[in-house]
Amino acid sequence: MNDKKGCNMKGLLSFQILWLLSKKPMYGDQIAEEIEKRRGEKPKPSTIYPALKELSDNELIKGKKKGKLIIYSLTQRGIYEVQKTTEYFCRSFGEILKESKNM
Repeated sequence: MNDKKGCNMKGLLSFQILWLLSKKPMYGDQIAEEIEKRRGEKPKPSTIYPALKELSDNELIKGKKKGKLIIYSLTQRGIYEVQKTTEYFCRSFGEILKESKNM
């Protein structure tokens, strides 16, 4: 039996969170559910919340407490970074995405 899992996509989590928050403010579990729709697997709280903390520490997102929930949204710096990173992603992976449609 082969226990190797293949390509690890964890490195894209921060970018995916920023991209999702560029669409609308969300709380942590909403973000995890949106990621699950796209990846097929819901990230665990022990994965999503450290990523949110790091993005917040880097002043890319901010959280606003609403009852028991914290609603996350992009800061001005976050808006700039998601635009810049999206352009980089398209430059780097655009050809791969085009070719994968033909596979």
